[in-house]
Amino acid sequence: MLETIRMDLQSTLKQELSVYIDVEDNSLSRKWLTALNQLIQNQNHLEKNYCWLGWAKSARSPEYICTQINRSIHAVNSASLGYVIKDFFTPANTIDAVLDIDHAHMNQLHRYFEDLQGVSGAMSPYYTSADDTTRWHIRQLNLLCHELESLVLSIRKLKEAPKWQRPSQLMCWLAAPRFELTTEDYELFGIEAINRTMGGVYVGVNKAVGKHHWEVFNDEGRDSRVSELVTSTLKPQTEAAGDFDIEWANNTRSFEWQIRKISEFREWLINNNFDPEDKSLTIGHPKVAQVDLIRSFGTTDYEEIWAQLYQHQDVYRISTSTATATYEYHWSDPDYDLQQIRKLK
Repeated sequence: MLETIRMDLQSTLKQELSVYIDVEDNSLSRKWLTALNQLIQNQNHLEKNYCWLGWAKSARSPEYICTQINRSIHAVNSASLGYVIKDFFTPANTIDAVLDIDHAHMNQLHRYFEDLQGVSGAMSPYYTSADDTTRWHIRQLNLLCHELESLVLSIRKLKEAPKWQRPSQLMCWLAAPRFELTTEDYELFGIEAINRTMGGVYVGVNKAVGKHHWEVFNDEGRDSRVSELVTSTLKPQTEAAGDFDIEWANNTRSFEWQIRKISEFREWLINNNFDPEDKSLTIGHPKVAQVDLIRSFGTTDYEEIWAQLYQHQDVYRISTSTATATYEYHWSDPDYDLQQIRKLK
């Protein structure tokens, strides 16, 4: 273990819950911890509007997220970029009768984002010519797409199989500097890294690369072919940052249905001309730390942990051995988008 990070969460009544994160000692975690310390020391802005994903009872409801998607579409259409989105999102046209997401519609939304922003190292001319406000709205198309997909999955699980809801916590900072991944870092990737441990801390996927292989397989099914997809930006992850994800869902690794699904995913990779053993594809989630559940929550019972987290969904402070940052703002602030746009400038 390299060190322990303390993350203080607040309730709406300003009561605090401290979560303790033990950092593992490996090649990637050392680089990641250095990058995280830089973000904290520099007081980078934590994206609180993209933090708690897959929480079925979230205040950020499907209605709210669709409204935000339409707001960003309107901003893009009003920016005279030469790119017009003739689309409108509602819960009715994104969620079907059995509480499943309309993957075709969401893939189209992700395609708008890909067209408008481009990918890391090859930004779109629409993005480079856009002003700061429009760039912020372009990015929201991607974030809101992932947020809605995660939320709808957990809403369905809440009804059908409550234990298998997929709540997580994404800690992403604006303008986070990136570092290059090396061959040694790739050893933490792989199909075996798809299954995540409750309280596991993972280096965030570089969202600029588009959807990754596992997402596409889950969205499109075992018979899909990459060449036929609307959105298929499957670039390997070559960079990372101090961003991280915390898995708050139960681990599915040992269950028969998950084993079968992983087997089908291997077949899908082969059928799409990918090598399942090629770790440079950066499949899976590289783990860099683990939450001490007993120290943080006094229990390892997922229902008790979720109950505590539901009451404390505002990241107020984060501290390492060398840096501390306090985040007084909240995603529901009336001027929150303006706060972020000012930071991006």
